[in-house]
Amino acid sequence: MIVVEPVAASGAPLARRNPVAKLVAALVFSLALIATLDPVAPALAIAVELAVLPLFGIRYRVLARRAWPLLASAAGILITLVLFAADRSGRVLVEAGPVLVTSGVLLTALGLVLRTIAVALPGVIVFATTDPTDLADALIQNARAPARFAIGALAAFRLVPLLGQEWQMISMARRARGVDAGRNPLAKLRLFVSTAFALLVGAIRRGTRLAVAMDARGFDAGTPRTTARRQRFTTADALLIAGAAVLGGGALAASILLGTFRPLIG
Repeated sequence: MIVVEPVAASGAPLARRNPVAKLVAALVFSLALIATLDPVAPALAIAVELAVLPLFGIRYRVLARRAWPLLASAAGILITLVLFAADRSGRVLVEAGPVLVTSGVLLTALGLVLRTIAVALPGVIVFATTDPTDLADALIQNARAPARFAIGALAAFRLVPLLGQEWQMISMARRARGVDAGRNPLAKLRLFVSTAFALLVGAIRRGTRLAVAMDARGFDAGTPRTTARRQRFTTADALLIAGAAVLGGGALAASILLGTFRPLIG
């Protein structure tokens, strides 16, 4: 059985908030960080996100296990910008042949990496603490989202673990046929790309069948649909959104007061 369950403690004060409220709060908090390129605002935002993590009932080890692709991509962004950025202003820190690292490049790369983590981390927290069925019900009841969109999103969440299982099955089938990259890095890369392509084709076929099945069950009709679970939007949910706006604005204000603010436009 394929099951996607939240990893947070169910009794945590922020984990049991309305799914739409948590989603809006994450969006509001992240929008404030997009306005600046400096590393101070996103660094403060990451500190706030880690500080409120126990209120969501998530252990730091669980978050690290869930967010490792984000950390890997951030490391890749840092290395790419440090090595290939066009702007080499500032004091020279490292000069080794074609590799030239300056303080300006390092500051820009650090700001982008921290901003990527600070913007993506709230989404990781929200989806790690939200049951997919509750999210779909809340989208329909509180956000007035179309049932076809909400149920389609629910189906996508339910099918996510299947991708990992299919990846293992494809890899095991290829090893059984003697297709193995060994220690050759180029062969490993080629095998990874071909496996990802096969997984993508399977996902597209499954999505097409799911869309046809949903249409056959009348999800595209204009008939109002009912939901089994009642999702209430309370004052505490509104306070969560307001708190996210205040904290995001506070990180931005601290950047301005410290003189490190670098606007995205202008």
